[in-house]
Amino acid sequence: MTMPSMTAFALSGVPLVQPGDDLITILKSALEQSQEQLADGDILVVSSKIISKSENRFVDLRTVEPSPAAIELAQKTNKEPELVEVILQESKSVSRAAPGVLVVEHRLGFVSANAGIDHSNIEDSDHRVLLLPLDPDASAAKLRQRIMDELGVTVGIIVSDTHGRPFRRGNVGVAIGIAGLPAIVDLRGGVDLFGRVLVASIQGYADLIASTAHLLCGEANEGRPLVVIRGLDVPSGEGLGADMNRDPASDLYR
Repeated sequence: MTMPSMTAFALSGVPLVQPGDDLITILKSALEQSQEQLADGDILVVSSKIISKSENRFVDLRTVEPSPAAIELAQKTNKEPELVEVILQESKSVSRAAPGVLVVEHRLGFVSANAGIDHSNIEDSDHRVLLLPLDPDASAAKLRQRIMDELGVTVGIIVSDTHGRPFRRGNVGVAIGIAGLPAIVDLRGGVDLFGRVLVASIQGYADLIASTAHLLCGEANEGRPLVVIRGLDVPSGEGLGADMNRDPASDLYR
């Protein structure tokens, strides 16, 4: 009997990405330095940070004029008014605000702290912040197509970010952009070991993969933003990052 298994490895030699850098060139170099090749069926998990950097999603806070709403929220949260203004510009609504905490519904539909805006691992972080990619699904699809065209392999792509969870401690990796694989896997209608029909089981497939990759890529100074997941029997389907968002109408907590 064949035992189910998978492997995961982070590519080495990825430089600090700059605006306008070509991620395919960086990927090719990292594969060469790691003495690895992509294979059909692999899943490449890409940190949203390097996509944002390549897409020049930087904002200089010195150029930001806070609105009255931002100034009021800044006083409530003890955050910089300019940062709060950028958070509001990237958001649909404010979910929670308290000293040190600003949780919002991001324009992409998920709920996260500070709209995913980041100070870490960027140059001149005293004045600059980095926004999430403008369209992570489109970025994933573009990267997947270029890999197919230039490397001749068909892979899945996940653009990952780090999110906290309201009822559990610690950050986990989540998928905010997806190409070439399903976002969720609906197990309803299947049966358990005792033949009982599953009526509520929906697997957050892309999030599970993103979180697996985060065990390798890390969140501090590891410098490993490209992780390959190999050996999964990937279900058919084409998902999007928005598929992971719970409909507010079925959310008992918002």
